[in-house]
Amino acid sequence: MERILVDAVGEACPIPVVKAARALGTVTGPCELEVRVDNDVAVQNLLRLAAGNRLPVQTVQLPGGVRAVIMTAEGPVEGPAVPEPAACDLPQPTARRYVVAVDTETMGRGDESLGRVLMKGFLFALSQLPEVPDTILFYNGGAHLTVEGSDALGDLRHLEERGTAVRTCGTCLDHYGLKDRLAVGSVTNMYEIAEILTSAEKVIKP
Repeated sequence: MERILVDAVGEACPIPVVKAARALGTVTGPCELEVRVDNDVAVQNLLRLAAGNRLPVQTVQLPGGVRAVIMTAEGPVEGPAVPEPAACDLPQPTARRYVVAVDTETMGRGDESLGRVLMKGFLFALSQLPEVPDTILFYNGGAHLTVEGSDALGDLRHLEERGTAVRTCGTCLDHYGLKDRLAVGSVTNMYEIAEILTSAEKVIKP
């Protein structure tokens, strides 16, 4: 069985998952892919990559805070693996009617207290619209809106119930020390954020 080692220690999202996906794109027969990383977000993204390709996966703790994510492929991998540029055509992402991108806790410029009130009102209004967004992306300061203690959680959960996917940038949660406090939706990475934004028919940024 072929063994491929990808060293992504010290690499931030989305580099580890992109490197791993490209490595999977080169597989021609039975193979064990080991990706070494040193942060939780990378591990989560690699586990999602394995699940998306329906590959058995395990994680192993190594010295120095490094973890090995090991995927086993029985042959060539099809699906969300990212090939080298021009090696083959990427699957076309599913078109989304509209996506909302939130990069701050406040809406508009000026008084921050007013901005927080406006953002809360905006998210509530979204949850009441006849047509809710397909996805809401939260990144940078916007990550504070999806964690414990946020007064936007009720509206975001209502949006989820109506079919909206709520996604928060994992690197941002890590940066602000919020990775254990996510209270609605799921963690995403920059590759998925880029894919969602570029496949949307319309992107709304409050």
